[in-house]
Amino acid sequence: MPKAVYVASPLGFSAVGRLYHREVLLPAVKEAGLRAFDPWAPKHARDSGLSSALKLPAGEERIAQLSHANHAAAELNFELISQADGLLAVVDGNDVDSGTAAEIGAASAMGKPIVGLRTDFRSMGDNDGSPINLQVEYFIRRTGGRLLSDPRTAARHLAKLIDRGAARR
Repeated sequence: MPKAVYVASPLGFSAVGRLYHREVLLPAVKEAGLRAFDPWAPKHARDSGLSSALKLPAGEERIAQLSHANHAAAELNFELISQADGLLAVVDGNDVDSGTAAEIGAASAMGKPIVGLRTDFRSMGDNDGSPINLQVEYFIRRTGGRLLSDPRTAARHLAKLIDRGAARR
């Protein structure tokens, strides 16, 4: 069975992001011989109850169900990260998405290899020495990971890191 990678990103929040995620990012993971643990997969939204909670009218019931769904989604994402062999993180934007940054920190603490995909050409780091938040970059690099701009290259690099780690065990 192929090694599994958690795909961390904010791409599911927009139609254009979902298209890139589905048509570019996930195929790149598969082409690298990896299996994607995808928190944006519709089954995860159903499992957490988020889809049904979002259909409720504003009010206390909606808030309660969303709170429950949020906890369930976060817990499922943590479980998927725990089960994954590595993490591929989209780190585009003015600042790395806070959920993606948290997932990077969790995977780094677990000793999982991480590769950051940054297709955004703007430098948004804390200073000229870092293209993204210095702590997020550190968590990626401490696992042997790198920031790369091409999804196929990023997925292949992550596959190599996972293979190296498996060979050391």
